[in-house]
Amino acid sequence: MDTLTAMRYQTAISSVLAYNVFLIKEILVDNSDLIERPFTVTLDHELDGVIFYIDGLSNNQLISQALLDPLIHKSLEQELLGGSRQQSIGTIEKILVTNPEVKIVKTVGEAIDNLLTGESIVVVEGLSKAFTMGTKGWEARMPSEPATELVVRGPRDSFTENMRTNTSLLRRRIKDPMLRLKTQKIGTRTKTAVTIAYLEDVANQRIVMDVQERLQSIKIDAVLESGYLEEMITDARHSPFVTMKTTERPDAAAAAILEGRVVIISDNTPFSLIVPSYFWDGFMASDDYYASYFLGTFSRIIRLIALVISLTLPSLYVLLVSFHQEMIPTQLALSMAAGRESVPFPVLVEVLLMEIAFELMREAGLRMPRPVGQAVSIVGSLIIGQAAVQAGLVSPIMVIIIAVTGIASFAIPSYATSFTIRFLRFPLLLASGMLGLLGFTAVLYVLTVHALSLQSFGEPYVAPIIPFRPSEQKDSLLRVPWWKMNTRPTFAKEKTRQPDPLDEQRKGQKSG
Repeated sequence: MDTLTAMRYQTAISSVLAYNVFLIKEILVDNSDLIERPFTVTLDHELDGVIFYIDGLSNNQLISQALLDPLIHKSLEQELLGGSRQQSIGTIEKILVTNPEVKIVKTVGEAIDNLLTGESIVVVEGLSKAFTMGTKGWEARMPSEPATELVVRGPRDSFTENMRTNTSLLRRRIKDPMLRLKTQKIGTRTKTAVTIAYLEDVANQRIVMDVQERLQSIKIDAVLESGYLEEMITDARHSPFVTMKTTERPDAAAAAILEGRVVIISDNTPFSLIVPSYFWDGFMASDDYYASYFLGTFSRIIRLIALVISLTLPSLYVLLVSFHQEMIPTQLALSMAAGRESVPFPVLVEVLLMEIAFELMREAGLRMPRPVGQAVSIVGSLIIGQAAVQAGLVSPIMVIIIAVTGIASFAIPSYATSFTIRFLRFPLLLASGMLGLLGFTAVLYVLTVHALSLQSFGEPYVAPIIPFRPSEQKDSLLRVPWWKMNTRPTFAKEKTRQPDPLDEQRKGQKSG
């Protein structure tokens, strides 16, 4: 903002009503949604005032019932019969202050900041302070089924774009007085509310302080989505790996808080951030914990296989066909050679063309309207694949390779993790096509070393596998029964989640 506006912003509320109105209207000049509603209260003396609010952000009915009715329609003549003007002003202040939704502000800037969040401003002649009242009333989406984290069994509600709705969804699940919700404003222009949620007696205070310090250090003009925050505070700014878990499920956020993690909730977005986060978190789904632990473990093993297939299958095919044909069984090698007989491109170019075509169809299906997008992705895959084979541009085995790779990438629950694997597939593919097994091994080695070097808010990114933590293997690649998951991750302050049933049984036998 310019210097003059900044000076007006810091000006104290005056006892002269006209001056306050002038400052507010000058700062918010030419805004058609700024509503100015003058009123007059007749006690022993007539007192003028003005209510400001933003049309569309405030609830008009609430303003009338909670502000205007007490000020105008409540008869106070008997209380102040023969009173002075100062007594009348004092009574007005008393009426406003006793309202539980009202806060007192002393500067024009504070008043306008509250006004732009949907609250109403009340300024009265003779009072050198303004009153803001919580009259937020904009249209908000109700919690609905998550769009990106579908489950077979489990809750069907999700976070919304409304901050208070999201915090209430957490409160409904964690009815613990130690649950802390701390909010701050980030963005010099958007002033976006960002809340961190954690359990005071469970979360590691080092991690909590680290999160708060990183958020406070953000200097940016706007925060429109939690992705802004993720990119600003992540440990690995130049890494393809995602070191912060994203979720729109309140049950997943609540489970993370109960483990001792910190959840970052940003206003205007249904996606919250969970820290610290491990690499393996991207392969865990909420319904792993709602079904039998046998099914949960089996599902995780399938997803791990899907990770390996999605990352390496095209590269393995390229290096075997291009450099190491002796490793392919004879019958399979002859079948593959017959399929590639009419293909005019080297196998690396063939794979790249098919991978790019698949990514184009995936992106088109994602961006187009939902009813059309599914048809485009399915029909496009069938038609283009069949036509490419008949035209001799690609071999039939190549269509199978790309299809299996794509299906495997869809089996990964986290979209961010799936996107990382899809991205890393290309450098691995290029290295395999140019250097064979040597290039494949070298790129995998570099990626592994890079992942081992990463941290997420002080925690090793690939823990609890490396470094190996026996106590955390109960809920990593495998899932043990709930009665066995009696400890939290090592970064939590309170390690014990629940008593071990075997210990309880031994204590009972000794006491007996």
